[in-house]
Amino acid sequence: MPVVIGKLDTAHDSAHPQRAFLFEPGDPVRFDAAWSAQQRWQSSLLADPSAREAVWILQHQTCYTLGRGASEEHLHFDPAEPPAPLYRIDRGGEVTHHLPGQLVAYPVLDLKRRTPDLHWYLRQLEQVVLDVLAELGLEGQRLPGLTGLWLDNRKVAAIGVGCRRWITQHGLALNVDCSMQGFEQVTPCGLTGREVGRLADWLPGLTSAEVQPLLRHALAHRFALVWEEEAR
Repeated sequence: MPVVIGKLDTAHDSAHPQRAFLFEPGDPVRFDAAWSAQQRWQSSLLADPSAREAVWILQHQTCYTLGRGASEEHLHFDPAEPPAPLYRIDRGGEVTHHLPGQLVAYPVLDLKRRTPDLHWYLRQLEQVVLDVLAELGLEGQRLPGLTGLWLDNRKVAAIGVGCRRWITQHGLALNVDCSMQGFEQVTPCGLTGREVGRLADWLPGLTSAEVQPLLRHALAHRFALVWEEEAR
């Protein structure tokens, strides 16, 4: 269900806050259901440039996704018989694993209201994660030429987006307290020799419930959003 949050400070003094709907389902969501919701919202923004934006913060039921043009060579299983649902989707990037204990944020935003530049947008999503990590006393790292965030050279956040006429889909996935076993079934993000981690490896006992408000705040701050109740 959507939640109402008070006005938050914006990332830039000159930014004009945009009212947006925030959806935070209480239970893990099937990937295809969340994807369909984003597509519907993207279509509404394409049809009406004045429509409200929306953001989903959720956890997924266990699955794997492949970006546009992603190579099945990075799957360590037969794609015809996957260990969990496998989706080929319309975002950039290679294979990604989703599961409970990983927080996923899907902003459906109009970049024309900010900066119509995908490189800028990717860096902003990375900065959202850096902001969250800083609140937890952790220093995240960017690696030159790669998208995502690392701690001690272990990738804790994957980022992959889709965009149509500057309206975004998909977003970021932050490993918090998830099981790491399923990542062994793939080469995450197609990065050979790069380990994957979760925040609980550095902060034992940390839960997704504790991190979710930090992610909510960081998204609002970075993209100058004011959360609004669901329309009736």
